[in-house]
Amino acid sequence: MKNLRGLFLAFLIFSLCISDFPQAQDQQGFINLDCGLQAKESPYTEPVTKLTFTSDSDFIKTGKSGKIQNVPGIDYIKPYTVLRYFPDGVRNCYTLSVKQGTNYLIVAMFTYGNYDNLNIHPKFDLYLGPNIWTTVDLQRKVNGARAEIIHIPRSTSLQICLVKTGTTTPVISALEIRPLRNGTYIPQSGSLKNLFRVYLTNSKDIIRYPEDVHDRLWTPFFIPEWKLLRASFLVNISDNEYDIPENVLVTAATPANVSSPLTITWNVETPDDLVYAYLYVTEIQSLKDNETREFNITAGPNVSYGPISPEESELYNLFNRSPVKCEGVTCHLKLIRTPSSTLPPLLNGIEVFTSVEFPQSESNTNDVVAIKNIETNYGLSRVSWQGDPCVPQQLLWDGLTCEYTNMSTPPRILSLDLSSSEITGIIVPEIQNLTQLQKLDLSNNNLTGGVPEFLAKMKSLLVINLSGNNLSGSVPQALLDKNLIIVSNYLCMILGPSQSQPSIETKKRRFTYAEVLAMTNNTERVLGKGGFGMVYHGYINGTEEVAVKILSPSSAQGYKEFKTEVDLLLRVYHTNLVILVGYCDEKDHLALIYQYMANGDLKNHLSGNTIMSWVERLNIVVDAAQGLEYLHIGCKPLIIHRDVKSSNILLDDQLQAKLADFGLSRSFPVGGETHVSTVVAGTPGYLDPEYYQTNRLSEKSDVYSFGVVLLEMITNKPVINHTREKPHIAEWVKFMLTRGDISNIMDPKLQGVYDSGSAWKALELAMTCVNPSSLERPNMSHVVHELKDCLISENKRTGGGKDTTRSLDINLSFGTDTKPEAR
Repeated sequence: MKNLRGLFLAFLIFSLCISDFPQAQDQQGFINLDCGLQAKESPYTEPVTKLTFTSDSDFIKTGKSGKIQNVPGIDYIKPYTVLRYFPDGVRNCYTLSVKQGTNYLIVAMFTYGNYDNLNIHPKFDLYLGPNIWTTVDLQRKVNGARAEIIHIPRSTSLQICLVKTGTTTPVISALEIRPLRNGTYIPQSGSLKNLFRVYLTNSKDIIRYPEDVHDRLWTPFFIPEWKLLRASFLVNISDNEYDIPENVLVTAATPANVSSPLTITWNVETPDDLVYAYLYVTEIQSLKDNETREFNITAGPNVSYGPISPEESELYNLFNRSPVKCEGVTCHLKLIRTPSSTLPPLLNGIEVFTSVEFPQSESNTNDVVAIKNIETNYGLSRVSWQGDPCVPQQLLWDGLTCEYTNMSTPPRILSLDLSSSEITGIIVPEIQNLTQLQKLDLSNNNLTGGVPEFLAKMKSLLVINLSGNNLSGSVPQALLDKNLIIVSNYLCMILGPSQSQPSIETKKRRFTYAEVLAMTNNTERVLGKGGFGMVYHGYINGTEEVAVKILSPSSAQGYKEFKTEVDLLLRVYHTNLVILVGYCDEKDHLALIYQYMANGDLKNHLSGNTIMSWVERLNIVVDAAQGLEYLHIGCKPLIIHRDVKSSNILLDDQLQAKLADFGLSRSFPVGGETHVSTVVAGTPGYLDPEYYQTNRLSEKSDVYSFGVVLLEMITNKPVINHTREKPHIAEWVKFMLTRGDISNIMDPKLQGVYDSGSAWKALELAMTCVNPSSLERPNMSHVVHELKDCLISENKRTGGGKDTTRSLDINLSFGTDTKPEAR
């Protein structure tokens, strides 16, 4: 069958129409947008359909109006004279108010019409919310294209977006939305993308509104192998569930050869297309007593339905509830007369659709409302701030980062960067409605007023940058009492509630080599061996204990790692990162002076004689995870440690953990890249295998290494042991898990004293972190959240209370010459 695309059925459902829904009223619920029409010319009544069209200017913030030249073959739609084109940005979106859960017919019309006199036909993608609907190819369809879908919105806001995919400029001519009866056109899943809708006649008339109350477009179709039937009586269908127009039902096709089947053939785009078909059949001939019309319907060797005996004044809606694949890309539908029938089959009309899945969930509704209110209050006009804020990921709004769990879970906004955005006024309260926000950057604007206390109530917030504004007053005490990094014009600090602990002077100082020798008493007491030299015990001012790492002259990589560590630790601050008190860079003498950590590193502490309880271990890994989380989220650009291992997690006298040894760390380049290509560096056993194989480094490489540390903490086993059946700890644990017994995995030193649920949760988290695929690993925020849950479970077992975070054990004071850059 020429000019028809796409196919049909799994099995057909026979349904006599029962009307429980009133006929659609005149244009009730219709949205008719003439795209590019000036507001002053709106509204107007289209002369053929009598539909009222309005300008689209109130439904989209971007785009320009263009005047098209004459295009043949589209007069039946509306008198095209203008269009809207989008020279700026990648995604440009219409936002329309709809009823959630209502079935809608959505039609978008596209005509190029050489509006720009360049004669370059565009090609681009069309999205419904965060999911692709179709590709609009006006290079192939030079006279215009029509995209139609039947879709049930998931919210009260429907966003239809044009997305630039190449060098050409997207255009749109009209956008039309019509509500359908609920309960009609319901696929097994997804939405219904129209392939064709025809009524069988030799007429040239196209049927649409007002004959079709839903403004569906019915195209006439007929072929020589058929015989045309016209109604021999007044067709009066009292029960018409799908509101099929009478003009569609007064004619029908039947095979010219009464012994032949009525055959319809069309093509789909791919062999995997899933097809739905809706057939409309009613008897329009007055049959004699000795005449019968009965037929079966088949669609390939495995699909059949019948027999069907249509009757006068009854409309048979025949459709498949489950989708069907065609054989190859060609679809065959046959209506075959039964042996007992004296008359051939007939068909009045048919609609055919393919199923389109929209798997990506829209962003969390509350987050979307909050960010749009922030946008409104600050009068922002960013081109990229259209459509869904978080998805698809490649179209993420500028200044946002989001958390993606899986496609069916709504993404959450994790950070908001409005720095240098020329915003004025106060810090608006709508920000607190971003309940998962971890980082807020409002720097370099013209904000006034005070720092609001609601920021202290934002449980997930880690970093606040308020520098470069005209804020007045002091930081609220409730905010100071939180474990936050607060950046103002002269301040970058982590503040804790405890004011009684001794402080360490952390104004960054450059020491002479003579001072280094003096503070270590000529390197009298060795603490251990670091990444590029020996570590010695020392004192500053005779009272403050420090650890001094002195570069070995024989270290080939030492100077590079030294410079990296100094540069990084001079710029970042967090309670779970080791504090750099100062450094020495004097000719051949290089040294780093750190805060002293009385309990050494986690690796040695695990293997020592002291037995750490399960709650102590959980506290340590929470601390280490928070340090990594800060590097990944609290720093701009983000920082990847690259050498996370148990020997680089140091413990103070209260067993608070701090990440150390940043000599291999790397900052991500700006520009939103998800990875960098770099020479592989790290420690065997802890090294991300994906990074090792591809040289593609991302923050998920740190997540893998942390997962190995977590397994060490749980098992107290060596990371690599060639005497085991599975040498690597992750493979060994995976093997042991097949037995389903956690007791053989947990460190025997614990003697079973732990909450089993907490242990299982930590173990499962560790195994997720060491997944060979970085895409399947969680981010560090998720890791922190899960470990805190483990800690809560263990505290409930021991009656240790609900507080799962430590108070800071030191206060940091910085000179006003400190200007942090890692933000």
